[in-house]
Amino acid sequence: MTAEQLISFARGAPSLDIIDVEGLKAAAARAFDADPAGVTAYGTSVGYVPLRKWIAEKHGVSADQVIVTNGSLQADAFLFNHLVQPGDDVVVEKPTYDRTLLSLQNLGAKVHQVTLQSDGIDVDELRTLLESGVRPKLAHIIPNYQNPAGITLSVEKRQALLALAAQYEFTIFEDDPYVDIRFRGDALPSMLSQDSDNLVVHASSFTKTVCPGVRVGYLVGPAALIDAIAKKATNLYISPGMVSEAIVHQFCVSGDIERSVATVSAALGERARVLGESLRKHIPGATFTEPDGGYFLWVDLPSDVNVDKLFPAAMKKGVAIVKGSDFLLEGGHNSVRLAYSAVTVEQIDEGVRRLAEAIEEVRG
Repeated sequence: MTAEQLISFARGAPSLDIIDVEGLKAAAARAFDADPAGVTAYGTSVGYVPLRKWIAEKHGVSADQVIVTNGSLQADAFLFNHLVQPGDDVVVEKPTYDRTLLSLQNLGAKVHQVTLQSDGIDVDELRTLLESGVRPKLAHIIPNYQNPAGITLSVEKRQALLALAAQYEFTIFEDDPYVDIRFRGDALPSMLSQDSDNLVVHASSFTKTVCPGVRVGYLVGPAALIDAIAKKATNLYISPGMVSEAIVHQFCVSGDIERSVATVSAALGERARVLGESLRKHIPGATFTEPDGGYFLWVDLPSDVNVDKLFPAAMKKGVAIVKGSDFLLEGGHNSVRLAYSAVTVEQIDEGVRRLAEAIEEVRG
């Protein structure tokens, strides 16, 4: 199976046709013209200072509450390494991002997965866990168009989480890279914006709104925490990549970011709609919640479809998926995550048709 023949629902990345390549080329030229010394130097561990300031203004915080990193995954790693020791309790959603699980397990954390409902994490289940005596260092929450489930955390649950964090003294890690890719509904206030007790550390990324290749993410949190992480970052790499961060800064201050977000949101909204239609047509036994934004759709298949068998069968048909079990400590053997970001509308129906054929081959 060649790359040209493969239809991939596996990768959460925008397809090339919706990336503003010309805008990025122009932003790169402006970055080198405006600040050649800053772009070509080491910089500081907090990131490219003008971009740090832009991010701070976007979130209504002071610049010393922001660190810009080589992608949001590195931002996650910095926070996990700073807060989590072997044996510490950590709460995550069920299901959650597979690399979150891997990072926390590698640190020796005791991970507690709490059920994800249609409006976000089950706060009653979390409260019961806390009342049982579990005292987590942090709760990792993906509030908007969650990866992998596509679920959005309700306003009420955002407030309930803040109340529980205050009562039980844990950090809420608001991991929010998909927030701007919204197809319908109104934007909800972040937990960071409602936090008056320094309970929330917020992460986001330009991967989903600009392009993955820039590898620019960031953390927003209490100044003392950010300063401590910055000191560790200095020892790790002196500074993140100034070239990419300066390009992103120019892309943002020019207004290109808003146009890019609009392009990506419109394209992905259509792809999500077509994917839902194709699933209903070709795999009538599948159940799923259509997301209001983001990159992913979680599908529960009939109980006689095991994804360990489905995965290789689908690959042979020329369609790539991600197994639901990758996002769970246990279970998920009848579920898949489908990313609709890197496939064109024309590819989606054909990809689902191939997946349906693979399902029929492995049932029973």
